[in-house]
Amino acid sequence: MSSTMSEKILARASGKDKVEAGDIIIANIDVAMTHDLTGPLAVESFEKIGAEKVWDSSKIVIPFDHQVPADSIDSANNHIIMRDFVKKQKIKNFYDVNAGVCHQILPELGHVVPGEVIVGADSHTCTHGALGAFSTGIGSTDMAMVFAEGNLWFKVPETNRFQITGDLKDNVYAKDVILHIIGQMGVDGSTYKACEFAGETVSNMTVSDRMVLCNMAIEMGGKTGLVEPDKKTMIRCF
Repeated sequence: MSSTMSEKILARASGKDKVEAGDIIIANIDVAMTHDLTGPLAVESFEKIGAEKVWDSSKIVIPFDHQVPADSIDSANNHIIMRDFVKKQKIKNFYDVNAGVCHQILPELGHVVPGEVIVGADSHTCTHGALGAFSTGIGSTDMAMVFAEGNLWFKVPETNRFQITGDLKDNVYAKDVILHIIGQMGVDGSTYKACEFAGETVSNMTVSDRMVLCNMAIEMGGKTGLVEPDKKTMIRCF
């Protein structure tokens, strides 16, 4: 039986020839993202476990995008915490206020490559599966362990594959497509499953439209959203 996209990516990341849905694996992380809202708890947890140095400062991406400019004393203090962490840990990929939204920053600035494992302390990190990565949201305490160790455990997810065909009518967009799918599946219809989007409709979409599909996978419980890489992906990534 052939492997799914998620199984192939997680097999590579865990150093195995093959994994199957339901397997528990330890996967090496290629990119770890946290932002100004979820980052402070990750930093606090990182320090509580006694970690002193992140596993790889070049693989951590920290954008400020959720409370910018700071709208309260608490959010201003969060910015201070994260700036101090960036400086202390020599984080190379720090994007201060006005850089953009985290899910746009990562692909636009070259932090997403097909076949990677990407984790973010934000539920919509599944967006980056539009470029062929296994990308998923995690909690801030899990992110602390990623900062320290560079890996994380996963249960290899089952896959729901959505084969979408036909041309979209005028004024029908990717958001309409994914909302229709969620309406059919329900908010828990893909709980902890990889949602693969395929078919001629998806092939004809721009990468930005594919990001819309994958971004919303979490809204039906998905662990990640995925689109098979093609020429459009490669132009965007390389």
